[in-house]
Amino acid sequence: MKTRAYLKGVLVCALFTLPIEAQANASNMTTLGVTSQPVGHYNFCRANPDECNQRSRKSRPMKLTRKAWRKILEVNYAVNQAIRPQTDMEIFGVEELWAYPKSVGDCEDYVLLKRQRLMDAGLKPSDLLITVVRQPDGSGHAVLTVRTDLGDYILDNMRDKVLLWSDTEYTFLKRQSSRHSGKWTRLKQSRPTTVGSIRDN
Repeated sequence: MKTRAYLKGVLVCALFTLPIEAQANASNMTTLGVTSQPVGHYNFCRANPDECNQRSRKSRPMKLTRKAWRKILEVNYAVNQAIRPQTDMEIFGVEELWAYPKSVGDCEDYVLLKRQRLMDAGLKPSDLLITVVRQPDGSGHAVLTVRTDLGDYILDNMRDKVLLWSDTEYTFLKRQSSRHSGKWTRLKQSRPTTVGSIRDN
């Protein structure tokens, strides 16, 4: 298990290196218009309507300060350590169910909890977007995108390191609208499409 000293070292290193790396590689995703809402998110919204009625005017991405970066790193690490990965079938006995996890969860559940904790810390819903991606093997996956003025950053249950979206191995398909948390937008393909289909999850 990673110690607090280790985590502190990772955070301190990241805090000092972020501005230089980000300014050199700043990159935000390109959205292409409205698209279908994943079925799991649709059902989540029916059960949690307030979560999907967050509206924002068109705005620039958040300014990425050292304080905000520290909180992003802390939340990603803490949730990854606290939640054990399990499928919805193993947890609930159903194929797809998005829910806030307590001790176990799948990729969407990690995303929901990270988003909630970052909103509690003061980040705006319009900058915290659930995102559907395709992994190199063609399978579907969900991550949290944090929109910033230094690029779009990805919080992922598969890694503790927070990366620019363009530095991940994923193909980005769709994400929540930054103007309405119950709507979704298509994303410009960042990589060649792999063989196979993706299930909205």
